[in-house]
Amino acid sequence: MKLTAKKEDKELLTAYSENELQLTADVLVIGGGPAAAWAAWAAASEGVKVIIVDKGFLGTSGAAAASGNGIMAPSPENWDKVLWERYRVGKNLANLRWIERVIEKTWLSLPLVEKWGYRFPKENGESVRQSYYGPEYMRVLRKNLLRVGVQILDQSPALELLLADDGSVAGARGVQRQNHRTYTVRAGAVVLANGGCAFLSKALGCNTNTGDGMLMAVEAGGELSSMEASNHYAISTAFNATVTRGVPFGWASYSDEAGNDLGGYVNGRRDPSFLPNALLKGSVYARLDQATPEVKAVIEKSHFISFLPYKKAGIDPYTERVPVTLILEGTVRGTGGIRIVNDSCGTKVPGLYAAGDAASREFLAGLASGGGGPNAAWAISTGQWAGVGAAEFAKSLGAYAHERVVHPAGQAGLRSPSQSPTSETFDSEAIVRGVQAQMFPLEKNYLRCEQGLLDSLAKLETLWQQVKTNPKQDTVRDVEFSRRAAALTAVARWAYFSALHRTETRSEHIRMDYPETDPNQRYYQATGGLDRLWVRRDWLTDAIAYDEQNAIATAPVPTTQTTPSVSKL
Repeated sequence: MKLTAKKEDKELLTAYSENELQLTADVLVIGGGPAAAWAAWAAASEGVKVIIVDKGFLGTSGAAAASGNGIMAPSPENWDKVLWERYRVGKNLANLRWIERVIEKTWLSLPLVEKWGYRFPKENGESVRQSYYGPEYMRVLRKNLLRVGVQILDQSPALELLLADDGSVAGARGVQRQNHRTYTVRAGAVVLANGGCAFLSKALGCNTNTGDGMLMAVEAGGELSSMEASNHYAISTAFNATVTRGVPFGWASYSDEAGNDLGGYVNGRRDPSFLPNALLKGSVYARLDQATPEVKAVIEKSHFISFLPYKKAGIDPYTERVPVTLILEGTVRGTGGIRIVNDSCGTKVPGLYAAGDAASREFLAGLASGGGGPNAAWAISTGQWAGVGAAEFAKSLGAYAHERVVHPAGQAGLRSPSQSPTSETFDSEAIVRGVQAQMFPLEKNYLRCEQGLLDSLAKLETLWQQVKTNPKQDTVRDVEFSRRAAALTAVARWAYFSALHRTETRSEHIRMDYPETDPNQRYYQATGGLDRLWVRRDWLTDAIAYDEQNAIATAPVPTTQTTPSVSKL
């Protein structure tokens, strides 16, 4: 089936184009984590044909499959308490109605997982559904998808969306690593659930999270939101800097190279900025010497993967000091992502939906991290809402869905303006290193200031101009890595551009030149653009009145006030 007659829409990987796999579906889900699995199941439950494509092997790749995780799923008698805890964390930018929706949907959904074969622990004969063991959880979700007839394409990263002439989404294209070919899925609607962006920091399970969905959404005409909250760092042992489970370190004491106690407490609680500031001054060591025998038993069971590096190195973390560091998890445990515009997790683009870490979690967390239990609940709930929304949109098209004339939306990293096959290709690995040089350092991304942001944006702009030139496409890996370099560069630019325009410190967004939280900056920042970046303030116009007894409160209602577009630097 021919995609388009336009000469400029050059096909990917010309050498394999004759062997391209062509499929049709009502709903295409892109991703392979919990949000994608829940979206595919929800869509299939609406009686439509669903295909899901994953960069890795659905069930073993991604952050959730790498270890265990908590779930924000309190019993109904505790809903109000958790609701207000989350709202307080969001510092007046979270949305009470959305928090309540997520809590309720998650609580009602977890019995399904048990029905599908997952075994939650029992207490007094009752299931305790407060956490999951990632590998088993994802195995059960995959098995369930196959049971309901969802077609799964593993090792098949999607690289670009297809657009119909009316601007609606009509499918996607990608490559299949193992078959060395391209594929096209024509679909009535698409759900982007392919994670956030950790900039290839090697955080456990996050190397599939390279911002592909955000780039695809913007190319299709979508928007992002709260991208300034893209700088979440997580603690890890420095000698095996990949496992970023921070709970055990809550019982640690910290010292410098000479063994001096670094403290790090303010009013009896750990200062969240303590470790980044200490690391900027020199090496930091941790010892879990504050853990009681009861605590040890719990954390070693629930966060067992955190102790594997110690066991392999022959270290007793309770008595020996270990060097620690911070690993960038970006938007994976941050907040920024694709802007959703309705209760079905639809985007600005007709037929395109977003779920999980690919979507902005500003309604749930403001600019704070939703990492752990809240993000797990967000994946379960938004996955289902997006899946149902996509199924309903696809049904509304009827037989017309696959008759639409479509064209591929991908640009940087896939096609060069000159379309000259003889011109020199850009070095995707060098691009990635260049992006990481701007995003990894604490002094650039954690402690931000105007001049530092401007300097980094200038360097990222140079990288962006490079990824717009001729991409290397000799093999499917070349195609994938060229596109990945473009996505990483694009996400970094949106993150810093948004950070530049929020002139305050709020939650994880820290501006050294604006150290206070400005009560007048109660808005979400939408952003987008490819060559011309822009920001817009989406104001929250409600009058919040909140006291500790939760006596008076009103949920935020976002309304849009458009500010003039700001061109690229």
